[in-house]
Amino acid sequence: MKKELTTLLALALALGACFASERTLRLDYIFSGTDKTAEIALDAMGSYALWAGRSANLDRPPLRGNAQITMYDALDGTILYSNSFSTLFQEWQATEEATRVRRSFENVFLLPMPERKARVKVELYGFKGEVTASFEHVVDPEDILIRSYGENAADRRYIRQSGSPQECIDVAIVAEGYRADEAELFYSDAQAAVDAILSHEPFASMSGKFNFLAVALASKDSGVSIPVRGEWKDTALGAHFSTFYSDRYLTTLQLKRLHDSLAGLPYEHIIILANTDNYGGGGIFNSYTLTTAHHANFRPVVVHEFGHSFAGLADEYFYDDQYVEMYYPEAEPWEQNITTLKDFDSKWKSLLPKGCRIPTKPLDNDKLWEKIAGGDPAGKFVGVYEGGGYQSKGVFRPYPDCRMRTNAAPVFCPVCQDAIRKLIEFNLGEN
Repeated sequence: MKKELTTLLALALALGACFASERTLRLDYIFSGTDKTAEIALDAMGSYALWAGRSANLDRPPLRGNAQITMYDALDGTILYSNSFSTLFQEWQATEEATRVRRSFENVFLLPMPERKARVKVELYGFKGEVTASFEHVVDPEDILIRSYGENAADRRYIRQSGSPQECIDVAIVAEGYRADEAELFYSDAQAAVDAILSHEPFASMSGKFNFLAVALASKDSGVSIPVRGEWKDTALGAHFSTFYSDRYLTTLQLKRLHDSLAGLPYEHIIILANTDNYGGGGIFNSYTLTTAHHANFRPVVVHEFGHSFAGLADEYFYDDQYVEMYYPEAEPWEQNITTLKDFDSKWKSLLPKGCRIPTKPLDNDKLWEKIAGGDPAGKFVGVYEGGGYQSKGVFRPYPDCRMRTNAAPVFCPVCQDAIRKLIEFNLGEN
């Protein structure tokens, strides 16, 4: 108990120096443009009475991400808070449609409420790390147009509660396409999702660092929209398949509605469960995971997508069917589980067995490990295997198979596990 009180006091002091009563500042933006243009506009500002975000390492993002939001003190320029993220808008910019249509996308970000005027900067990055859009504005915490959100009245229950929001990473699991009379089905599905995530390392051994709160949003219709079948449903979040005309890509574009539904509740990360057996899903870093709850592969898929949205891990599979490539030899990806070898020293080079060939073939590693006495079997196949990030050439992954590559892989590979562990420790101030 003494240790917990000391931790809470330290967090309160850290926040109190620059922030107002642990409140949350909600900033809604519209990102719009084409394949070659990007614009950012402030849409609305709001506040919650509770701050459930991280209370450590506030002045730097955990990863570079595809974009960043940074809040500075307006008087002295001190960085008060910084975080990174990815967006559907940036994914869409890589589609063929973006070459002929201009579209806009909602985005919502949660920051600690500043004690006094602050300057907020939003930057979007291109596939080579270049800044493609930048927008700055001032936030005055006394602004009368900052809407105060009360606590949402949606039915909810904790699937797992390990501690207070200040002590833990808070994940909201949200119902999509469940009618009010299907709430118990949703809670059962939410339990299955949590069980699946916590069965994988390092989530299993670090489960005490997470809270999972299930929120049973009620939809008018049961199920979700499947445009390729001409099926459109009236659901809480308006989710649908065929995002960017990819039949299995399931997303919601209604981010303001999503965050409205969680207003006042303790959450940092979001998992949306769709009441359908149609295969699909999606995961956007520091935005949300959305996956189908009744497909046979629900459990591996929700873990895979949470690897995207929570940990910023890249897909390790490849189809070579992208309209434009997302990774280039002159730029090192920010995702920790793929590399172009531009800056491999910053990735998993230290985990390679001595003498490992780059690139690596499975047989090379088999022969190498036969010569190493006392080697760690768990790391036996760590190498540099070509193929990942949707590209068969020029992008490399650390393991022959992994939860970020196929549904058949039973675990995250050692490199992904290490990346997730470091991110958890970063968010809780343990590194």
